[in-house]
Amino acid sequence: MKLKKNVAISEAGLLFNPVTGESFSVNPIGIEILNLLREEKSGSQIHDIILEKYSTDKTTLEKDYNDFIGILSHNNLLESDEKAKA
Repeated sequence: MKLKKNVAISEAGLLFNPVTGESFSVNPIGIEILNLLREEKSGSQIHDIILEKYSTDKTTLEKDYNDFIGILSHNNLLESDEKAKA
């Protein structure tokens, strides 16, 4: 899964979708996950990086990560898996 290329991310944690004109704010870990998605890291790679860096357990991370990805997907900020495979 990849973040759409046209989505802008500021260092302060603001996301801007130029297609819809919508803006979103995320916390520092959200910014880190977005940057890892931009680097085309896999979900398991992102999990490993976050677990190594922060004091959290795998279950909490998986829930929070899946919730975050769900919000990104719902707001049309991710490329579909079919598009990425093509």
